[in-house]
Formats: sequence, C-alpha cells, structure tokens
Amino acid sequence: MSRNKLLLVLLSSGLLAGCAADYLNHYDTMTLASGDSQKANQLLQTVDPYNPASNNTKIEGDGARSVAIVQKYKLPPTTSAPTTNMTANASPSAPAGTTN
Repeated sequence: MSRNKLLLVLLSSGLLAGCAADYLNHYDTMTLASGDSQKANQLLQTVDPYNPASNNTKIEGDGARSVAIVQKYKLPPTTSAPTTNMTANASPSAPAGTTN
C-alpha cells in the first residue's frame, strides 16, 4: 500500500468518525423529568411563588424563655450519677448441674 493511499484512508476514516461522534450525541430516550413540562411552565409564570407567611418578620416569642433554653444547652447538667440496684456476684461457684 502506498503512502498516498494510506493517508487517504486515514483522512476519510477521520472525517467519518467525526460524523459518527455527532450522531451518537442525538439519541432518543426518556428522562426522569418527562411529563413535567406543564408543571414547569406553570411555575415559571407564577408571580409570587413564596409562602405569604414568609414575609412576616415579627416572630412571637418570650426572651426570658429563650435565654433559659440557651443556658440549659450551654451548661452541663448538675445532676449526680444515676444509681442502679444491680448487684454483682464475684465469688467463684461450681457450674450448674455439678455436685461437690
């Protein structure tokens, strides 16, 4: 095979490969958002999509109660260690089912 024929084959295969790569980007599949176009268009045309209550900047609350709650989480609890009514038997004993 001569050098010119080899270059012609490489050039033509390169041109065809470029067309194939573009063709592979255009395929027909369904996405997870299929069928949501009406809802998406409706949301785009909504004048004020926010909750009307979000404009309320006067938050009801008691300052003294809020301070007490913050102090409760800042300081560790001052209670003593919990007591339990468990006893432990540390003396050696014979296994169950045996006699001396």
